[in-house]
Amino acid sequence: MHRGLKNRHLQMIALGGAIGTGLFYGSASTISMAGPAVIMSYLIGGIIIFFIMRMLGEMSVDEPVAGSFSHYASKYWSPLAGFVAGWNYWFLYIIVSMAELTAVSIYVSWWLPDLPHWIAALVCIIIITSINLINVNMYGEIEFWMALIKVSAIVCMIVFGLGLLFTDARPFPDNFSNLWINDGFFPNGIWGMIVAIVPVLFSFGGIELIGITAGEAENPDKSIPRAINQVIYRILIFYVGTMIVLMALWPWNLVGMEASPFVQIFDNVGIPAAAHILNFVVLTAAVSVYNSAIYSNSRMLFSLAENGGAPKFLYKLSSRKVPVNGILISSGLTLIVVALNYFFPGQIFMYLLSVVTCAVVISWFIIVVTHLKFKQHCARTNHPTKFHSIAYPLTNYLCMAFMIGVVAMMATIDDMRLAVIVMPIWIAIIVAGFYYQKKE
Repeated sequence: MHRGLKNRHLQMIALGGAIGTGLFYGSASTISMAGPAVIMSYLIGGIIIFFIMRMLGEMSVDEPVAGSFSHYASKYWSPLAGFVAGWNYWFLYIIVSMAELTAVSIYVSWWLPDLPHWIAALVCIIIITSINLINVNMYGEIEFWMALIKVSAIVCMIVFGLGLLFTDARPFPDNFSNLWINDGFFPNGIWGMIVAIVPVLFSFGGIELIGITAGEAENPDKSIPRAINQVIYRILIFYVGTMIVLMALWPWNLVGMEASPFVQIFDNVGIPAAAHILNFVVLTAAVSVYNSAIYSNSRMLFSLAENGGAPKFLYKLSSRKVPVNGILISSGLTLIVVALNYFFPGQIFMYLLSVVTCAVVISWFIIVVTHLKFKQHCARTNHPTKFHSIAYPLTNYLCMAFMIGVVAMMATIDDMRLAVIVMPIWIAIIVAGFYYQKKE
């Protein structure tokens, strides 16, 4: 727990946090919901996420600690809110870790079909756990290069896609006509665009990691605001820009039908190894998410232990200032996926994604409410902050209403309705754990 994350680490962690496998593989299904109007879905979702990140950023710069929004919720809202925030986030990333390990095994089996899935998952656990046990600088360095691979893949896709558009013999206006000629820009109506915001929004999941890195960032007063302010144009370039290029090249109802959208573009520019390139990129993305999950979970457990919300042995640091027990517990639990991959290769965890969806909504809602409490505390104590959120408190109430609207929309989607049922049950379980822990 020392300030070993350099500015370049933070910039790439923030950038990589906004890019996941959802963009590489999940974009085709999202486009099918909204058509070209998914561009607006990404734009609206991105603006909301930027507002939330500015709220988290104001608190993180004022008090850069590893527990991030769990620590702030406990301090400015209530110990119960901090307990819910911390354990919810930890459980969220345990499930995400398991899902990403499963994805790793699937991607590796594409090249090595005879290799058992559980072996690939186990090797990933050993390597990433070892990296995190060394020191925070090693984590930052590995994450820097993996994020760079993801970013480079998207930049190449956009450049190659634009090359296909502008080297076409057709007049300029026709090159982008796929955006409106197939049943218009809103082929499934305004409602299609609104419903698409739900899966689009959760493709941004993990971007809040930048708040957790604040406790180990060099010069957080400058590096955190810079990383957060760059979120909005990264979303514009990497998500909105990618969607525009994809749907300008093909009719929206054909994007990703024959292959991944990325494979389609690389194939069309004459790169025969397109499928191999994409598989390497998504493998890197999955390992990157697992790496960040082990990092963030160990820091969250450290913060919970510091505030009395978790066993004290999780507060222990190694000689290199690394929360070693938190790392070993978090990575050790993901060993469950090794056993499950042994018995049920390629058949697990999809049903748990609804729980992940719940947990993300809870985390972001807690950030917004905690920021309201934080600003009220600053007003009472006449405490000035160095980095400001946007249009407080209007954006706080806007984001809260937006999150409630997202939950309401989830109730209308068959695949996500279970999440709406699970959410209150899950919160009740954590609250019960809080009162049980207090009684102990």
